[in-house]
Amino acid sequence: MIHSPAFQFDNDIPWQDLGNGIQRQMFGYDDRVMLVKVKFEAGAVGAMHSHPHSQVTYVVSGVHEMTIDGEVKQVKAGDGFYVLPNVLHSSYCIEPGIFIDVFSPHREEFLK
Repeated sequence: MIHSPAFQFDNDIPWQDLGNGIQRQMFGYDDRVMLVKVKFEAGAVGAMHSHPHSQVTYVVSGVHEMTIDGEVKQVKAGDGFYVLPNVLHSSYCIEPGIFIDVFSPHREEFLK
């Protein structure tokens, strides 16, 4: 079974630059679950996509316009959202911010 170290320290985890004003940090994971911190600059777009994973997200900061299965809502610090597997979703960052994403099962492609 693959897994992260037992402890993850923010200052020790490099940010991966995904381009277009989006970066991510990989926190704890095993083959069943994964926690990821994602940072957005104002104007950053998480392009419309889907994946076979369940996704639960907590909005740490910023203001974001989320589209999930055609429904558009504005989310801000303290809010959250859930994305069913294989459902189209996207984001647009209005004010810079951070998401905490949890995926089940883990996103294998994030570990490459």
